[in-house]
Parts: sequence; structure tokens; C-alpha cells
Amino acid sequence: MTRVSCDCDVLVVGGGNAALCAAIAARRAGASVLLLEAASKSLRGGNARHSRNMRVMHGAPTPWVRGCYPADDYHADLQRMAGAAVNSVDDGLARLFIDASADIVDWLVGNGVRFHRGTDEVLPYSRKTAFFLGGGKALINALYATAEALGVVVRYGSAVRALHRRDGPPAVIVGDAGIAVRARALVVASGGFQADLGWLRQQWGGAAGEFTIRGTPHATGVPLKALLEDGADPVGAADRCHMVAVDGRAPPFDGGIVTRLDGLPHGIVVDRDGRRFADEGAVVGPSRYTAWGELVARCPGAVAFSVFDSAIAERFRPSIFPAIQADSVGGLASALGIGPPALGSTVAAFNAALNATVAGGGTTAGVHPPKTRLAAPITVPPFGAYPVRAGVTSTCLGVRVDGRARVLRPDGTAIDGVHAAGVIMAPNILGTGYLAGSAMTIGAVFGRIAGREAAAHALR
Repeated sequence: MTRVSCDCDVLVVGGGNAALCAAIAARRAGASVLLLEAASKSLRGGNARHSRNMRVMHGAPTPWVRGCYPADDYHADLQRMAGAAVNSVDDGLARLFIDASADIVDWLVGNGVRFHRGTDEVLPYSRKTAFFLGGGKALINALYATAEALGVVVRYGSAVRALHRRDGPPAVIVGDAGIAVRARALVVASGGFQADLGWLRQQWGGAAGEFTIRGTPHATGVPLKALLEDGADPVGAADRCHMVAVDGRAPPFDGGIVTRLDGLPHGIVVDRDGRRFADEGAVVGPSRYTAWGELVARCPGAVAFSVFDSAIAERFRPSIFPAIQADSVGGLASALGIGPPALGSTVAAFNAALNATVAGGGTTAGVHPPKTRLAAPITVPPFGAYPVRAGVTSTCLGVRVDGRARVLRPDGTAIDGVHAAGVIMAPNILGTGYLAGSAMTIGAVFGRIAGREAAAHALR
């Protein structure tokens, strides 16, 4: 490799979990490393700031996770989540990822991250996920401290505006002043494009204007678009997002996990015209959040309302925002901007369709859509509701990579000196689906691989 004057051996674009793991791995491999974080120091860390755990394979109890979660179970969960899109997932890469997840917690602990003990009774029991002690912000702070102690140079407020690669080693253009930064190897770990509302509108139309972006406003997809324009093979789908149901009053960015709505399976959910549009009891486990995200996104106006009475309200965790309340269903409808006759008719038909209570809650008969679990009458005032919108975690378009985290062209050859980690390559494993805790693990696992491989490329 011809030696060209460069600002560093390895340049890492991004400032979250994947980027930090890449920077640390590259620095420990002997490379000089520069990390560009678009956010300010106080808001550093991308979506990882709002995380709380990671899903890891383990064949026996560890200090951090109880029971066991064998590789075959993890693989089956990934396949079940992918559903009809399973053929678009790189099975070899998925199995490599699962195997590598087995020691990623120990590696993170060795780099300053603290986890809840597996015997800790503070959190719900989980045999699949290890929880960060102090949450995602504590994880980010620990990794930044380790990276800086190792000699990684961090530049905040450094949004990448362009990527150039054809005239030698990779270079990026940073900031409005157009400063060029060149390195012998590049790791792109800057997430998806969910913060670019114009790009979202190209895929979702006017509904995108009603979406809430749960994480960082800096995930604008500029490096992703540059890689695709430079010939990287796309993977996943531009018109799909990982999204959950959030309170419609959440802030447009950075609301995080606390804005999720928990009670949708318990009452009824209606669109802006006061009509039910899905079986509220269909999904009641942890995946209930993601099940409702896309349903709401495809409603008229991309808005819905979770409706309940005072008895039902005692059965679920309330929103961080106060419920909208009224002493009558008609009064509630008016407060929500729904025609009172429409909501009144929906509630009356639902109540009339209730069967006797059965295991798992009541059911309905003779109403469409049915409710197959947790059906209860809406009769006890005051009546309440939460506005519901789709909260986007990340987009599902990325670049194809190999087991060395090298970005690939459609013909399978690697783009020289360019690696990717985190959400920007996660569709290789997740497709357009989502498995709780897996995105953080993908970021850490492939961040470590990308940093190590980028350093080897730069130093050879």
C-alpha cells in the first residue's frame, strides 16, 4: 500500500456504541484513531444513549445473565423475527455474529462498561439480555473514557458532509467549512437516515411528517448515501423502519424509551375517525411495541388513540404524559378531535361484542376486527386516552458487508479500506425486522471487528 500523508491510520465516523467499539479495537491494535461525532459532547452517543441492554448468546449462566441462551435459540429467534424476509438475511454473517456475541460483554467490561449482575433482583429476569448498569448513557461515558485514555482523538460537532475515495485513501469532508480529513482506513458507524425527514418522506409520503424520531437528530444518513453512491451493495429496505408506538406528545427527537406506550393491548385503539383497525390482543409480549409502530404509521394521518376507562387504566403502566380524560365517551371524543357519534358507536359495538372472561382475558365475537385477549368493557368513567404516533428507532437500509466488516460491491468485492459497523450494516442480519437487544450487540460485535480489520489494513 502506497503511503500517503494522512490525518490518522483509522478514521471512525460516528459517536455511538458501534463507533466507540471500533475506535477502541483499532487503537488497541496499534493504529492512530480519529473519531468524528456529529453531536456536541453533552449529546454524544447516538441512539445508544437511550438503550438499556444487549442480547447475547451463552451456554451457561454468566455473572451478567442467568440460565442459558444457546446459539440455536438465538438463531431461531432471528429467523422468526425475519419472517418472510428470512431469505434476505445473510445466514453465515448471522451465525458469526451470534458466536461472537458470547464474549462481547466480557470485552466491554474490560473496556470500562459496567453491567447489572445476573443475580440482581432490581430488573426483570432475562436469560437473553445483559443490562447496562446506569443505562446507555453510562455505557457511552465509559467507552469514551476508555477511548480517550487509549489515545483516540475525538472531535465533537463534526458532521460528515461528503465521502471521497477515488483519489487514494478514504477521505471525508467535515462541517460547513468543508474540511477534508484523510485516513488509511475508514469505519462508518453513523447509523441510519431516520433524522432526514425529506428522505423519509420519499419513502412514506406525508405520513413521515407525523413520525417521532426516538433518538439522535444527527442520524441523517449522509455517509450511508455516500457509500451507496460510491457503489456499495444495498441491503435491507429504504421503505421500512424499526418503529414503536409512542405517546403522540413526545418531542420530535431524542424522546427515547420512556415515551413508549404500554397500554395498547388493554383498551381499544382507534384511528382519527374513531374506528378500530387491529386486534389489540394479538401481541401482548415484549414485541407489542414494535407491532403497533407500523400499524399506526399506516393509519390515516399516521395518528391513533389508545382508549380505556378508569378500571382498565389500573392494569398498565401509564404514559409519562397525563391521560386525556372526560366523564363521557362523547366528551372524550371531542377532546381528541373525533366525532362523538363515531367513537360512541365503536365503544358500544365493542362492549356488546364481549364474551365471558376467559384465560388470558376476555374476547369478542361479531365485531371486526376481533379482540382475542385482554378484552374488557369500557364503561367506568372517567374515560381516558393517549394520542399515539409511530416512533422511529432506525431505518432498515444499509450496506452489505462481509465477516471482516468490509463494505462490499454488488459483485462481492470489497471497497478498499472501507468498513462499516452498527445500524448502517445491521440489515445484513436483521433484514427489515427487529429483535430486542440485538442492535446494540450488532454494534459492539461488528464495531470490534471493523476496528480490528481497519487497523490491520492501515498498518500493513
